[in-house]
Amino acid sequence: MSRRTLSIIMLTMLVLVLSGCNPTTAAPIGPDATGFWDKYLVYPLSWLIKESALILGNNYGFGILVATVIIRLIVLPLMVKQIKSSKRMQELQPEMQKIREKHKNDPQKAQQETMALFQKNGVNPLAGCLPMLVQMPILIAFYHAIIRTEEIKTQTFLWLTLGEKDPFYILPIIAAVTTYLQSKMMGQATQGNPQMQMMLIMMPLMILAIAVTLPSALSLYWVYGNLFTIVQTYFLYRDKGNKLTPKEGTSK
Repeated sequence: MSRRTLSIIMLTMLVLVLSGCNPTTAAPIGPDATGFWDKYLVYPLSWLIKESALILGNNYGFGILVATVIIRLIVLPLMVKQIKSSKRMQELQPEMQKIREKHKNDPQKAQQETMALFQKNGVNPLAGCLPMLVQMPILIAFYHAIIRTEEIKTQTFLWLTLGEKDPFYILPIIAAVTTYLQSKMMGQATQGNPQMQMMLIMMPLMILAIAVTLPSALSLYWVYGNLFTIVQTYFLYRDKGNKLTPKEGTSK
């Protein structure tokens, strides 16, 4: 299974799960929460957002920002691994292109030789999907925390009511654009690969389709997360020519 296919499957599952969730009928979340999901995921996120907002002048938009940064710092090792995997894929791109041209009439043979190339160079083409796998339950828990915490659900930030959809679709569009930008920065290895080029377009469109149906707070979390990844990628790698090159002193 290719990374592109796995990414599409995960995003599709996320759409189905979130569209099927109906936490508005569930009990409000609080410190007396029971069960692993509520006690260790939903309530801690709810508490973190509320406490952060309280410290920042009861601003829940900034409270979500603080929660996002903390979560992204926790999964930072996975994100760094994803960036390094992208860099290694970029370095192998010329050889991958030669294989595709050599076996353009035999896709199965091309795939076998490509996988052999990955194995020889210690590259896991699915490594970049791991951060998404980790973030899926976090996104769903965030959704529950928002809808089941009255203080979050009813708060406003800019033109948004955090527990409701963006009435102007501005935030979903920003979420799609920032998804494209961070995918572009981390996906330089897609050059010359039509399937991965297609994924650069499909993922933002899928994020847009998800974001227009969900509470603004969740889209805000996604935008904050994308911006964090863009800044992180910029500092880990610098643009040189048209390639992402490790900064001096940065080991692979």
